[in-house]
Amino acid sequence: MNRRNFVKALTLSASIAAIGLPAGAHAADTIKVGILHSLSGTMAISETALKNVALMTIEEINAGGGVLGRKLEPVVVDPASNWPLFAERARQLLAQDKVAAVFGCWTSVSRKSVLPVFKELNGLLFYPVQYEGEELEKNVFYTGAAPNQQAIPAVEYLMSEEGGGAKRFVLLGTDYVYPRTTNKILRAFLKSKGVSDADILEDYTPFGHADYQTIIARIKQFAAEGKKTAVVSTINGDSNVPFYKELGNAGLKATDVPVVAFSVGEEELRGVDTKPLLGHLAAWNYFMSVDNPQNKAFIDKYRAWAKKNAVPNADTVVTNDPMEATYVGLHMWKQAVEKAGSTDVDKVIAAMGGQTFKAPSGFTLTMDATNHHLHKPVLIGEVRADGQFDVVWQTQQPIRAQPWSPFIEGNEGKQGL
Repeated sequence: MNRRNFVKALTLSASIAAIGLPAGAHAADTIKVGILHSLSGTMAISETALKNVALMTIEEINAGGGVLGRKLEPVVVDPASNWPLFAERARQLLAQDKVAAVFGCWTSVSRKSVLPVFKELNGLLFYPVQYEGEELEKNVFYTGAAPNQQAIPAVEYLMSEEGGGAKRFVLLGTDYVYPRTTNKILRAFLKSKGVSDADILEDYTPFGHADYQTIIARIKQFAAEGKKTAVVSTINGDSNVPFYKELGNAGLKATDVPVVAFSVGEEELRGVDTKPLLGHLAAWNYFMSVDNPQNKAFIDKYRAWAKKNAVPNADTVVTNDPMEATYVGLHMWKQAVEKAGSTDVDKVIAAMGGQTFKAPSGFTLTMDATNHHLHKPVLIGEVRADGQFDVVWQTQQPIRAQPWSPFIEGNEGKQGL
């Protein structure tokens, strides 16, 4: 080798080392992974952190040797809280970038938007957020909660003596498929428990809604009619900030009218003065405040990653349930690829059933062999003054998901794929 070729070889080796590829490898030897989350628009308040934790997890997997001896290469796109744009970006990831799997979406309308693309191109989507169920797709693994792993247990808790013995319910949500379908399930569940339609107030607001004064006044009036009242909130995105601010302004305390939220966690409460919200509730499958070695390691890794990557307000970053679901999903996908010995979608799907992972929640989560959903614990937490949650109730074991709710007529006998 002459001197010029020797210098070129050294330069190429240095370039490869700089991007974390093994010696002798080229960029084509990486495995591309898509990250499909809104980094702008109304849902950025919730989804940006999921992009961050996905990048952290990919870095962690690469540091451990990658997958099948190859490094993962993230491909990040921003569908900008625009539901048709989700489908365009999904097609780009699958058809142009040739990613092996996609981790993304938050709202059900974004997930519904991309489903035809994943089915047409036989792509693989890991969806990390609680949702309304009534869906089961070969090309999707659902690492968030189904209604029986969040919504139903939360309302049962509100109705219990321990949870305040609520008799009337306000079902308040953002106007799209997840809140409307979840509330359809909850209305049928409440009816099965003897709650009349007159004791249920249902109301919806558009994405990005900011003026909750009239709605909070209506809730106060509804609650003043005698029976103990609770609010079940499926408000999504940045509308949660003005909702909780108005709740505080109106003096609605948790002892009077408790609110249980299904889309508000530690990340959303970073933008809210939580002192007036003490005692209000959220139902999830993980809270940052859970005390165990797995969670401590998860939090420490994310904080270190945030500082290293200059995440805004890195000193105050928090973890939450969909972040845990993203982390678990990436690791389970890695395990399935290694079991299959391939990134081929059909082979990975076959290998996903029965995968287990010790999650930051402290529970070992299992991917169901027939319904593409995780078995998950259910936790209910009370808001603390620091924006964290005290767990006031939880299941002792992970609960198997029921993607087809028994409270929806026609679902009898529906189980898996």
